Amino acid sequence: MTAAVTDPAAWSIDGEGWCQGARREPSPNCDDRPEGVVSQLLVIHNISLPPGEFGGSYIADLFCNRLDFDAHPYFDQLRPLRVSAHFLIRRDGEVVQFVPAHRRAWHAGVSSFEGRERCNDFSIGIELEGTDFTPFTPAQYDALLGLSQALVSRYGLSAVAGHEHIAPLRKTDPGPFFDWQRYREEMMKIVNPAQLRFPSGLHKSQA
Repeated sequence: MTAAVTDPAAWSIDGEGWCQGARREPSPNCDDRPEGVVSQLLVIHNISLPPGEFGGSYIADLFCNRLDFDAHPYFDQLRPLRVSAHFLIRRDGEVVQFVPAHRRAWHAGVSSFEGRERCNDFSIGIELEGTDFTPFTPAQYDALLGLSQALVSRYGLSAVAGHEHIAPLRKTDPGPFFDWQRYREEMMKIVNPAQLRFPSGLHKSQA
């Protein structure tokens, strides 16, 4: 069950970097951030495995290096990957955490934000279970807001971007069905509007 957005205790981040409202599935695909580097950026992605299919354990299996590559023809191309994200928000709003928020998850790849490369070094990655072609669910937006508020409060994050914004030649997610305008308006109600920057040209969902 998704914790209420207005319940700070449910989303609080403890001293080890774990969210109290999330189910833990620790991933080995992480390491320490460079010395002296702190999180400043929240990156939003989407993911589904196989593409366009929801539910099941395949995303967690990929992030935890236990995916059965013979379970689906699409998975064969994923064999060399060692990837993760800090969080996954499932379609029903459940939050799964793979990497402590203070450590570096391997989610952004080759990327740049405001002229600064290697976004993994200074970002926290949230995956939404979804695609570029499907609306996200109300439960996902609720969980994303609660989690985002907790992360901004805990780490003093100063910006939010999509994977499409930091790797525009490679990535398109979270895609046109992610309602940036809705997300920004709701975030501005619960965080200091002067604290958090959003991408320019935000769009409404096509839902």
